[in-house]
Amino acid sequence: MPQSGYTVELGERRFGHINWLGLQTIALREVKRFMVVWTQTLMAPLVTAGLFLMIFNLAIGPNRGEVMGVPFLHFLAPGILTMTVIQNAFANTSSSIVISKVQGNIVDTLMPPLSGLEVLLGYLAGAVARGLFVGLGISAGLFLVLGIVPEHPLVALVFVVLGALFLGGLGIVAGVFAEKFDQMAAITNFIVTPLAFLSGTFYSVDALPPILRGLSHVNPVFYLIDGVRFGVIGTSDSSPLLGFVVCAGASAVVCALGWAMLRSGYRLKP
Repeated sequence: MPQSGYTVELGERRFGHINWLGLQTIALREVKRFMVVWTQTLMAPLVTAGLFLMIFNLAIGPNRGEVMGVPFLHFLAPGILTMTVIQNAFANTSSSIVISKVQGNIVDTLMPPLSGLEVLLGYLAGAVARGLFVGLGISAGLFLVLGIVPEHPLVALVFVVLGALFLGGLGIVAGVFAEKFDQMAAITNFIVTPLAFLSGTFYSVDALPPILRGLSHVNPVFYLIDGVRFGVIGTSDSSPLLGFVVCAGASAVVCALGWAMLRSGYRLKP
């Protein structure tokens, strides 16, 4: 008990300072965790993205014509890229926390003199790293297979990082909230997957009825995909600046919630 009280007190006294060694340790742990099983965490998403593009090309690609002034596959590619990045960022943080809770070793993260912010940043570093690895792999494939060269690469990179931060933060919230794997699966299937698929990944929202178009503009993932699409093909459904504001705001809100949950020990401390 005295040791636990000392840890909390230490965390309060260190407000405004960063335990860089502890932060680096958590970040490296998260990166090594997905690198050890790279065939599952990195190779599998690349294969899945390639299959999506191949199936859409075989099914409707040749007959679809241009969308927003570009070939259908060129329009589709940024959506597939973004969807894959955000799903992997979410999976990285959520699975790490849930597995630690189920196995009982979450205490290894809670006991060291680390603040909630440092733990949050460590988890997010792993999510962003995994998202960037997957995004770079898909981008290389798009260049080799479709000859796509991004029109605004820095814009695309900013929205990819924002997407990894947003879904990585959401993964932290979901991982802390979920008590077991089936709860985590429910969050993935009923929240994350609909957000990703109903966000203009495979279509332009301008083709939707007004009501559905309005609902799409409430979805932050729509702006993520639209921003990456602007960075890759140079055109989008909405203003990239508006998308940046919405995505940055949504990421800040989710990460702040994750920080509050980690700091309080909600559903983490026995």
